[in-house]
Amino acid sequence: MSTTYRQLSSTGSKIIHFLSRCSSASHLHQIEAQFILRSLHADTKIAYHYINAAERLSVLHPSLPLFLIHLPKPHVFTYNTLVKAFSHSKDPGLPLSLYTHMLQCSLLPNNYTFPFLLKSLSDFRRFKQGQCVHSHLVKWGHLGDIYVLNSLLNLYASCGSMDMCRKVFDKMSDRDVVSWTVLIKGYGKSGKFDDALIAFEMMPYDGVVPNHVTMVNALAACAGSGAIEMGIRIHDFITASGWELDVILGTSLVDMYLKCGRIEEGTSVFRNMKERNLFTWNVLIKGLGLAKCGQEAIWWFNNMEQEGLGIDEITLVNVLTACSHSGFVDVGKQIFNSLLHGKYGFPPGLKHYACVVDLLARAGCLYEALEYIREMPFEPTKSMWGSLLNACKDHGNLELTKFIAEKLVELEPENSAYYVVLANAYAEMGRWNDAAEIRNIMKEKGLKKELGSSLVESNAGAQVVCSADGGYWGCSYG
Repeated sequence: MSTTYRQLSSTGSKIIHFLSRCSSASHLHQIEAQFILRSLHADTKIAYHYINAAERLSVLHPSLPLFLIHLPKPHVFTYNTLVKAFSHSKDPGLPLSLYTHMLQCSLLPNNYTFPFLLKSLSDFRRFKQGQCVHSHLVKWGHLGDIYVLNSLLNLYASCGSMDMCRKVFDKMSDRDVVSWTVLIKGYGKSGKFDDALIAFEMMPYDGVVPNHVTMVNALAACAGSGAIEMGIRIHDFITASGWELDVILGTSLVDMYLKCGRIEEGTSVFRNMKERNLFTWNVLIKGLGLAKCGQEAIWWFNNMEQEGLGIDEITLVNVLTACSHSGFVDVGKQIFNSLLHGKYGFPPGLKHYACVVDLLARAGCLYEALEYIREMPFEPTKSMWGSLLNACKDHGNLELTKFIAEKLVELEPENSAYYVVLANAYAEMGRWNDAAEIRNIMKEKGLKKELGSSLVESNAGAQVVCSADGGYWGCSYG
């Protein structure tokens, strides 16, 4: 071995040592300058440690790939390291650009390239690009690698393409717990709760035992479909297996029980949890509120305050919704006023105003609700007007019904339901000419009275049920 080679090898080892101990961006740039001066930037090991150090210190920059891939002979290992590092980037194009450049350099990807590339595509729901990569997997024979296939499953599930996800799943010769969990989670996220639970029940026949993540997703499907018996069986399995009820699994059980209307079981699991986080508390208060157990929701909210736990925007939405659904107007107004005066460290948002409007509207405080809408520092949403419209109709306030229906027509002039409400309001007030005029406008616009009902979820998180005659049957938040 020549003296020069030994010196380079020794220098390279030192640089790798410094990179592994590097603790700041400025230190990293100094090391970078040294290995460039010594022409060691083509060394694959140095490139690997350099990329890892940059990722660890959160100083990854889009120019980094340009520096490394324009080497005389870039190695597939260098590309894989870059794809892995940039798979966590907020720029979805970088990993795919690296992959494309790799192919242009006549470098064939290997089974380590695809999992992180597919992860990046799934994070940003890049369905078409994912299909292209899928074709490459077929072309280069990587469909026998379970890690690659699980990543492909996750891509299709994340994009909501459960038909493609299922096709890939069914063709897999070997499936592990990750494969099944991705399938169950994908069905659940797509709202196909029954399919999720059928897949969960099929797991044992494939010789696969569920893990904690599987159970969390199965419980979410139970919560979404109201499958309480399956939820109880899962709980029994967890207990019989001696699993520790960690914060994620415990929170999932609380959520499942409360959404299935089993209040005692849900609060019991909550009390027995050794560790609870803010998300757990929010799930409890939301579940109690939607079950119209407003008094219990408020009690737990007060406990949160007394224990000094960090209350966030979601907590306030949940407790205000609980007050609304149970008719606790004074308590709800008190909580909202505390929020308004800075008690919780943040100002009320659109959702908080939506909740207090719904609270007052349900209680018949129609003009007070209208005042909140007019004074809030946000543009009122359709769901807010819809909540108030429903209350006005319930309380027989035709004047306000007419006023709000006109507002809704302004907001969405192509929605026939609002015209129907307005025409009906005019008719009930005896203003037959105005009612006829509205119906003529509908004819001119080609709008027809729709049959049935629809559920609309607004940006403010409200769900409004609109009846066939354009009325609103209900509004809920959270």
